Amino acid sequence: MSTEQLLDRLYEEESLEAQEIIAVLRNPDQNLKKRLHHLAHLKRMERYGDRVFLRGLIEFSNICKQNCLYCGIRSGNKTVRRYRLQPEQILECCREGYELGYRTFVLQSGEDDWYTTEKLAGLITRIKTLYPDTAVTLSIGERDDETYAALLAAGADRYLLRHETASRKLYEALHPTMTFDSRRNRLKALKSLGYQVGAGFMVGLPGQTPGDLAEDLLYLKALEPDMIGIGPFLPHQATPLKDEPAGTVINTLDMIALARLFVPNALIPATTAMGTAHPNGRELALQAGANVVMPNLSPLNVRAQYTLYNNKICLGDESAQCRFCLEQRIEAAGFHVDMGRGDSLNYLSRTSAQHVPL
Repeated sequence: MSTEQLLDRLYEEESLEAQEIIAVLRNPDQNLKKRLHHLAHLKRMERYGDRVFLRGLIEFSNICKQNCLYCGIRSGNKTVRRYRLQPEQILECCREGYELGYRTFVLQSGEDDWYTTEKLAGLITRIKTLYPDTAVTLSIGERDDETYAALLAAGADRYLLRHETASRKLYEALHPTMTFDSRRNRLKALKSLGYQVGAGFMVGLPGQTPGDLAEDLLYLKALEPDMIGIGPFLPHQATPLKDEPAGTVINTLDMIALARLFVPNALIPATTAMGTAHPNGRELALQAGANVVMPNLSPLNVRAQYTLYNNKICLGDESAQCRFCLEQRIEAAGFHVDMGRGDSLNYLSRTSAQHVPL
């Protein structure tokens, strides 16, 4: 079967075998890549139309107890200036974001234990009391089942926890303070509790193979997450991987497109890392199947400290400036902004099924 026939089958059946994925990834034909991206665009239009959902991102702490080799806020980086927003500061970011039209807030941090279950639950309750028509997404790393359950009960809606890589060998090499099994267990726990769950991975990690990327797609297909975050590996100057080559834009676009075709109901962000890797990286991602953008609502005076990789964009843009700049770029790329909660199709299907009368 030709690679073009494989793509046609993938569009129809929404799955391929590992060796077939590898064949697609290893084919250098640029016309084939354009076809892959076009099919992903068609699948995204079929499921979500031309809507792009905006999420207000609040990076509230760059303190992290983990020591992942690629990350600029790893605990071993003694050069970074650490910060931690207080709950009132986070609420002020939400207030500003709400006035700008955001109806999803993404609270992201390193693994900072100062933010206990009680503090986080209290913060989430306050956000949902003030803004009951919003969704709260958490991206705060690995916590125990009791914490996840308490945060869900407090009003959290979604949880982002990238699986990082489906290769046990690669995961263990890059995460000296974490375990492969624990990561998968945490994702399983989040899904079983009822969160809208986000997973995802980086493209171009040192040592990563096409076989590893095929396993990423097959893992996502089995997990069926509500959100999938995919971006290029970008080195940070204060990490052990500082001299490694970055992941490429084209390879990342291929993986975004494949993820859309494998998990068509997922929400897929056009990441800031893509915008950092290429001036039009986010627009290219949208045209290859992505449908979410996350402008930054963090205070300007801390943004430069939340740098997971070198040369991160939008560090000096005011929140309003960032929002309207992105809206113009999204419209120019052929899409339109949807400022609603933007729940995943799988979540909407689950919740509607729960309310079907007997």
